[in-house]
Amino acid sequence: MHTLLIVTSLLGAAVIIAWRLRETSRPITARKIVIPPLGMSTGFSMFVYAPTRIPLAWGLSAFAVGACVFAYPLVKTSKLLRHGDDVLLHRSKAFLWILLGLFAIRFAARTYVEQLISPIQTGSIFFLLAFGMILPWRVLMLLEYRRLLATSPAEIRTQSATTN
Repeated sequence: MHTLLIVTSLLGAAVIIAWRLRETSRPITARKIVIPPLGMSTGFSMFVYAPTRIPLAWGLSAFAVGACVFAYPLVKTSKLLRHGDDVLLHRSKAFLWILLGLFAIRFAARTYVEQLISPIQTGSIFFLLAFGMILPWRVLMLLEYRRLLATSPAEIRTQSATTN
């Protein structure tokens, strides 16, 4: 069972990393920013099933750690840039390493927490942690995206010329 967890976690991480890298090569839209947290929010339906329920304090703590600790490196290494009419996600050179580091930290923490509570409750905690990580990152991306669209291309050229 533990081997299956490791293999599926590694496959999941590889898919997410490939998706994030691909995301930077195409123009981004508001829809592409909003859909991941919306799709992920369907995971809250797991709490209908009683064994997945955890104390409210645990859930809020997991969400807060995701939002305050794990989202920070994603926010700092993701930058939206406007090229003509397109907005592109420009990742820093550290982005891939940060994703791998976040995966490693989450995997190690999950392995530890799984020894203390049931695997189903562990899944609940780490779902909330991941949702707490993605939500602020995507909200800030959406705000930046809207700001860039509200700015004309001429203003952007003027701003970048004065900062260089």
